[in-house]
Amino acid sequence: MKPIQRKYLKYLLIAIVCFLVFAFWPQRKEKEEGHPRDYAEIAADGILRAATEYNSISFFVDGDTVSGFHYELIEAFARDKGIQAQVSPVMSFDQRLKGLETGKYDVIAYGIPATSELKDSLLLTSPIILSKQVLVQRKATSENDSLFIRNQLDLAGRTLHVVKASPSILRIRNLGDEIGDTIYISEIEKYGSEQLIAMVAHGDIDYAVCDESIAQAAIDSLPQLDISTDISFTQFYSWGVSKQSPVLLDSLNTWLTSFRQGKEYKEILHKYYPVK
Repeated sequence: MKPIQRKYLKYLLIAIVCFLVFAFWPQRKEKEEGHPRDYAEIAADGILRAATEYNSISFFVDGDTVSGFHYELIEAFARDKGIQAQVSPVMSFDQRLKGLETGKYDVIAYGIPATSELKDSLLLTSPIILSKQVLVQRKATSENDSLFIRNQLDLAGRTLHVVKASPSILRIRNLGDEIGDTIYISEIEKYGSEQLIAMVAHGDIDYAVCDESIAQAAIDSLPQLDISTDISFTQFYSWGVSKQSPVLLDSLNTWLTSFRQGKEYKEILHKYYPVK
């Protein structure tokens, strides 16, 4: 073959490769992103993909044992439905939402407050638990400690740290309107609630907002912290599924209604939320 022919053959092969890449790239990307699944597709696959947060209440690993309130509940649901639960700890609430939108996860098995904002983008199950958001700060070092927040009015001009895209953001903004001043919000993407609590305890940040149950569990080993200031009222918390998964929502709700009446649910509840 003459050199000029080899040259044209080389260009022809490059053109073919480029055509194939551009022709099939959209399909490959779409396949990677996937789509929200409803219950029939999940049952056929035999695997329910759930996202939660890694903390001492929801999901944690102790040696070779996996535990957690939401972990045990979603495992019980999958067991009763004859499928397997694949539970992934995802620290960012924003990433859990995005994973739900792309079909990476089928359900967010983590306490989500039933706010009107979230109801626009999610289908929320019937209530799982009652809880509230609290301010995490260090205890006052003196009566004149200027950093210590004694009531919600003292939040004016302060910066509160939250997990990125946390549902508590809307509540903090509303609280700012209620006190007639600005409350600044710093969203942290790579850390979960317990990491933010530890940062407050060690003096890296001054304030964090998180679920009361997680904060309560943390202060047992971090007595320098104070969680007495409420950010929200006590409210219902639910799991979330995509708006394209209405049958999955019905399946979860039907199961929850029945399961909450039984002994197993009460044992799981009191294990992580002991009666005070």
